[in-house]
Amino acid sequence: MVRFSFCLLLCLAVLPMLPPVPGAAAAGGSNAPEYTADGSLVFPANYREWIYLTTGMDMDYNPELANMDHSMFDNIFVNPEAYKAFVATGTWPDKTILVLEGRMAQNKGSINQKGHFQTTDIMARSIHIKDTAHFPGGWAFVGFGDSNTGRTFPKQAVCYSCHEQHAAVDTTFVQFYPTLLEIATKKGTLSPSYVKEEAANAKK
Repeated sequence: MVRFSFCLLLCLAVLPMLPPVPGAAAAGGSNAPEYTADGSLVFPANYREWIYLTTGMDMDYNPELANMDHSMFDNIFVNPEAYKAFVATGTWPDKTILVLEGRMAQNKGSINQKGHFQTTDIMARSIHIKDTAHFPGGWAFVGFGDSNTGRTFPKQAVCYSCHEQHAAVDTTFVQFYPTLLEIATKKGTLSPSYVKEEAANAKK
């Protein structure tokens, strides 16, 4: 059974767009978002062929999920077109799709007796998407459960406010994506709130 996750660590939502770079204004192409007739987002079947960004373990700010009696890995993927645009600009273009895949963790199996590894059990699937033509404010969080069409989280959901307050770039948790954090730092696209928060943490 797949459960909803309120965190794209990522929980991955509503900042102004930076000036576009020619040829990188939108991340459409073959991996553009698809919707059903009623406007529901279709989960991308080929997401594991996309760009892998990072894996976190037991990273969630939802108290109910934090109290689970098992551990879980969060794998983050992004559509290749959006990744290329981010590398060039340090920010996300329209039609960006960030996929969170949560997998059960196991600590003993085969020859492994100590470390943790991912199992075949998918516990969560959610998406953080930037589609200005489809969502008010541009960004939205979508949960999928066992279905291949998603339910958009309401704007009152904690994921929106958390990402607005703490995310490093465009309300996405780039601070947890090591290869992209360096790019955003060099491009000068880190959010002022994130920079201030990191400075305060460094003094503790």
